Amino acid sequence: MMDSQTKAEPMRVLVTGGSGLVGKAIEHVVKQEGGCLEGEQWTFLSSKEANLVDLQQTRAVFEKYRPTHVIHLAAKVGGLYLHMKENLHFLRDNLRINDNVLQTSHERGVTKVVSCLSSCIFPDKTTYPIDESMIHNGPPHDSNFGYSHAKRMIDIQNRGYFAQHGRHYTAVIPTNVYGPYDNFNFENGHVLSALMHKTYAAKKEGTPLQVWGSGTPRRQFIYSLDVARLFLWVLREYDEIDPIILSVGEEEELPIKDAVEMIADALDFKGQIVFDTSKSDGQMKKTASNAKLRRYLPDFTFTPLSEGIKKTCDWFVNNYDIART
Repeated sequence: MMDSQTKAEPMRVLVTGGSGLVGKAIEHVVKQEGGCLEGEQWTFLSSKEANLVDLQQTRAVFEKYRPTHVIHLAAKVGGLYLHMKENLHFLRDNLRINDNVLQTSHERGVTKVVSCLSSCIFPDKTTYPIDESMIHNGPPHDSNFGYSHAKRMIDIQNRGYFAQHGRHYTAVIPTNVYGPYDNFNFENGHVLSALMHKTYAAKKEGTPLQVWGSGTPRRQFIYSLDVARLFLWVLREYDEIDPIILSVGEEEELPIKDAVEMIADALDFKGQIVFDTSKSDGQMKKTASNAKLRRYLPDFTFTPLSEGIKKTCDWFVNNYDIART
């Protein structure tokens, strides 16, 4: 009986990490693209309102908003170089955040939780393309092992909540997400966003653009609004506990240096581009298969990379004063 009642009432969705890159994109889709159905309540939580590392604060925020559904994006994150310095810190904080959110969701009878994993959780030594069945087949890359292991545990917990309590808690694994509201910081921003900021600064100062690494590692980049649209589909339609990779196809994987050229174009940067090969490249590739996503959504159209980069660069230039830099 409970179930049919909870199905009938409009969802109350709590989005943790609501002020971040994916959270802001989901907010845009919900508020600007008709992603919110009649009667639904969507709450976008930022770390200013609750520190989810703390169990009492987590419980208080669930008490306040009484969600029926949770999109769990909140995480302690940084760029490659910060992760290398503080692996234990990232491990402990993320284990706590995830356990607090999932256990509190369970205790409060939340119908569905969709958590966000990261492509960095994939095994370092592996065959390509990587699919959803291969997540735990060997250790992740050493550079951010703390964060990666904490994220992998969400998948284990989801299995546990289903096996022991019949809970439908699942996860998505986006590849490299970029878009408005990203962290554009030079040191710990994601690769494209840090490069956009660097290019913007180099153009302003009339200096060469210094790119860390060789520019040869290959990545699949996905525009944040595409991720957001897919998140809503997962929340409403996807019934598996096993995670699903959200990514453009393998054929869309391209070298960082190609993306750098698109960024230079978008920002009209005409200066010299220098690749600093003394800096670490991280993984050379992490090719992910989107075959499972395509089985469900054969017709989903992804934003072309050059278009997404242009939109993100325009947003950055127009919102420089509020952007995370």
